[in-house]
Amino acid sequence: MKLPNLKHLHYLVVLHQELHFVKAAQRCNVSQSTLSSAIQNLEEQFGSQLLEREHKTFVFTSFGLELVERSKVLLTQAHELVNFAHSAGDWQAGQLKLGVIPTIAPFLFEGIIKQVTVNLPEINLQLQEDTTANLLTQLNEGSLDLLVLALPMETPDCKQLALGHDPFHLVAHKDLAESLMSPLDMSSLPKQSVFLLHQEHCMTGHAVSACGLKQTEQVSSLAASSLYTLIQLANSKRGFTFMPEMAINHDILHSTALISMPADAGGFREIGLVWRSGTTRVRLFRHLAKLLTPLMPIPTFK
Repeated sequence: MKLPNLKHLHYLVVLHQELHFVKAAQRCNVSQSTLSSAIQNLEEQFGSQLLEREHKTFVFTSFGLELVERSKVLLTQAHELVNFAHSAGDWQAGQLKLGVIPTIAPFLFEGIIKQVTVNLPEINLQLQEDTTANLLTQLNEGSLDLLVLALPMETPDCKQLALGHDPFHLVAHKDLAESLMSPLDMSSLPKQSVFLLHQEHCMTGHAVSACGLKQTEQVSSLAASSLYTLIQLANSKRGFTFMPEMAINHDILHSTALISMPADAGGFREIGLVWRSGTTRVRLFRHLAKLLTPLMPIPTFK
């Protein structure tokens, strides 16, 4: 039996992502006719219809959808095979594509680069910053090898390895902090006074859960897109926000009139590595975990 062309399977996966022939062809750097011919070639080879076409629109058949998912796995394994070959089987060499979420990346990128440069000099490190949902999609599709995420988080078909705890702190302008109860009672905060990130940032859910912020009316309708915007809002005396200790340790409060205080006893997010189940690079990932653990506010991996 003739084996399918991996390039054609890649075209199929990209077409499923874009759901548009022109856009998919542009991403694949081929003509639309080349892409169409590749899809037709796969249909002829497998003897099954992949797309239901009508004029200029199309939908994937159930077989087509199943082939897309199986193709993702096959393409990921093919990429790992090529990476393995390029490194001559040396687990400490080759390319490593690492994704990190925005609430961790600014405070960890420099440390990651230093640790890899010194301890894994043969690794070609490529870093990417994006939201949790986007990073998980890229991990499952094989365009990323490893992620640094805030946990807990659902990561189907992936393995997790916790590196450490990152406690949350309530941050307030020093003038507002004087009015807070001691010990701190979250329920006493005024309505619409707590600034959080947009919902696509997982830190919002982690902070609300870990810090016992049960009264949703306390959360401001004004959501920020970054930790630095939260700092500006809090520094304007308009309210309060939560900040991870990792950010505070990297002087995010510098040049402000803000002070931080423990948000709640034991309130923290967990930071960990996430990779695809079945990868052949677990030895490298566990070694990297040992290098990154000392960078955590409270290390837990041994």
